[in-house]
Amino acid sequence: MPALPRIPYALLACWKRTAMSRRSRTIRLPPPFLKRAWLPTISQDAELDWNAYPLSLPIVQNEGLDLTFGKAITIIVGENGSGKSTILEALATMAGFSESGGAAGMRAVAPSVASGEDGARLGELLKAAWLPQVKHGWFFRAESFFSVARYLDEMGSLRAGYLRASHGEGFFSFFEERLTEPGLFILDEPESALSPAKQFEFLKLLRQLQRAGTCQIIMATHSPILMALPDADLWQLDEFGFRPTAIEQTAHFKLYREFVLYPHETVETMID
Repeated sequence: MPALPRIPYALLACWKRTAMSRRSRTIRLPPPFLKRAWLPTISQDAELDWNAYPLSLPIVQNEGLDLTFGKAITIIVGENGSGKSTILEALATMAGFSESGGAAGMRAVAPSVASGEDGARLGELLKAAWLPQVKHGWFFRAESFFSVARYLDEMGSLRAGYLRASHGEGFFSFFEERLTEPGLFILDEPESALSPAKQFEFLKLLRQLQRAGTCQIIMATHSPILMALPDADLWQLDEFGFRPTAIEQTAHFKLYREFVLYPHETVETMID
């Protein structure tokens, strides 16, 4: 019997990667992919300063950080200083993203206190449960978006040019292009450059993503418009920790309602 021809190693490796990629695409488990993130019990002998931020956060000190994700989109609300951004930075670091913003492995912004170093320290302590674990996605930070966009331009990315549009249009173009892919997306105040009308456009995009069932979004926002997304988990973060809430119960909604009903009186009361 004649000997079978030898398959070049490079061709065989390429075939294996293609076959594995095809098999992986057939496994379609719905989001949420990140099921749980928690801070395990840490020995008091560990060299950690529990009086320093971020370990001094009330949610860490009192209730312990233990988050369970049950829906494709989780929305976090809370007052400035409650720790929303720090928690998102910690989750992003735990998931493999840069605490400064961007995709996994991307270092578009040098780490610093302003770009999330505190959250990164907390993220290094977190444990996670995945099904399945995903590596693709993005950590969107409104405050570092333009640095990341400039980095994409300088690197010659095929998907860049977000700085050529207006502030809000650049944000929205980014969301339209990046959020349509499968993966985990952590968004810190995505509404910061969006007009109210554009926020409703963003809601349409989020609704499409819910129905497609291809990505998980964890988002912190101050916008009552975004808080009203149907079929999303809405969590309140305060000194007592995380708790489920309804939009009508949030301080944001109550204040905006008073302003809409009595704009002049509300402004006079709030500034006098």
